[in-house]
Amino acid sequence: MNGGDEVVAAPGGPPQPLEWKFSQVFGERTAGEEVQEVDIISAIEFDKTGDHLATGDRGGRVVLFERTDTKDNGGTRRDLERMDYPISRHPEFRYKTEFQSHEPEFDYLKSLEIEEKINKIRWCQTANGALFLLSTNDKTIKFWKVQEKKVKKISEMNVDPSKAVGNGNLASSSNLGSSKTHLANGGCPDRSFSCLSNDISFPPGGIPSLRLPQVVTSHETSLVARCRRVYAHAHDYHINSISNNSDGETFISADDLRINLWNLEISNQSFNIVDVKPANMEDLTEVITSAEFHPTHCNTLAYSSSKGSIRLIDLRQSALCDSHAKLFEEQEAPGARSFFTEIIASISDIKFGKDGRYILSRDYMTLKLWDINMDSGPVTTFQVHEYLRPKLCDLYENDSIFDKFECCLSGDGLRVATGSYSNLFRVFGCGTGSTEATTLEASKNPMRRQVPTPSRPSRSLSSSITRVVRRGAENPGVDANGNCFDFTTKLLHLAWHPTENSIACAAANSLYMYYA
Repeated sequence: MNGGDEVVAAPGGPPQPLEWKFSQVFGERTAGEEVQEVDIISAIEFDKTGDHLATGDRGGRVVLFERTDTKDNGGTRRDLERMDYPISRHPEFRYKTEFQSHEPEFDYLKSLEIEEKINKIRWCQTANGALFLLSTNDKTIKFWKVQEKKVKKISEMNVDPSKAVGNGNLASSSNLGSSKTHLANGGCPDRSFSCLSNDISFPPGGIPSLRLPQVVTSHETSLVARCRRVYAHAHDYHINSISNNSDGETFISADDLRINLWNLEISNQSFNIVDVKPANMEDLTEVITSAEFHPTHCNTLAYSSSKGSIRLIDLRQSALCDSHAKLFEEQEAPGARSFFTEIIASISDIKFGKDGRYILSRDYMTLKLWDINMDSGPVTTFQVHEYLRPKLCDLYENDSIFDKFECCLSGDGLRVATGSYSNLFRVFGCGTGSTEATTLEASKNPMRRQVPTPSRPSRSLSSSITRVVRRGAENPGVDANGNCFDFTTKLLHLAWHPTENSIACAAANSLYMYYA
């Protein structure tokens, strides 16, 4: 899947499993430190270049980080390699700025509190050195511009600061060639002129030494975040996805029942392109859970449902795309149905591969890789935490079964990743013949949970396509280290660097970064 039409393997066999190392952590907690609810990270996103990273939290803040290991030398990594610069082993980031994106609101018509929590962040195209991004909470999308502006300072004041202590103190004028003394505000102590106040008088022609302060631009810069547009009042239900179009002009927003198409320049109207709301809400059987534009085809987008299906739609077919161009779903195994079947089949996240040929989906128990040219079933299924299957009743009781885990693909398309409980995340190889299935912990020692990984069983569909099921290290009821699983610490949000093997993931209020 490395920029072509096939899942490719390295020459001489599948690529070797990566050895992941800790890179950085932002917002690390000390032992026993209580995490504030508003500080918990709820969204992570790299920009297309990988030089900037944005996180959103439940307090409505957006925090930006910028890459430092290439910026100091100037130019992109590829340019630096041509110039034979020494390249650091992995991307390094530093805090850039933060701003309050959303505030808590109250819908008086529906008597509903609207949380400030950031649900999704998406980077837009940069222009004139400014960064642009979209952020959304449950109801309102905002378009932000972040730009470095030169600090303006006041210079050439009329007051000599070395001699003026207060407003009534005497200060010498810098321009008047007289021996007279003048007050700090331009007044003259000579009482022969007409008085305008009790203690200050001005000559009839004014004072030649009085001048307005000048504002000059200094060499210092400050980052300013400005909200350019607000896209509001278009969703009756909670927004779960926003996605930029490759045309650079439009984006979509999706809630449980509708998908709207917006133009970035127009905030007061949008077009409803998908509506799954039935005439009678009692007939509702599924809802939209995630939606994303194709990375290169501006007319194509995909959305997933709570029934475990993915629909591919073509905007050229009709204005209202209720009928899909393709439907991707896996047939249920006979006799495997249970009370939890529909709940765990619900897809929480979908992502297109970089070339748009493959779609990665995450449901509660598995990751699935789909080929958009093959709608008979997923190419590969990765079992994330199969050992939780006997505990589904407990997970249902404490609502953990409704947790929405995100997924991501590497830039070369050879690996996929997703989160789990106890702040663990999984990395799987999806190249032909790969058996890579790594469990990592969001800590400074990510590999400490490692145990030998069993090989994956597979079954052949045809001579050219193999559908496989991959399991990672499994031990029912306990993790790889023998500890009982902690369902309160979950790694829901993570992102893969677009060009390098580097992953950013969120564990509560801490942002961990790893490289291989």
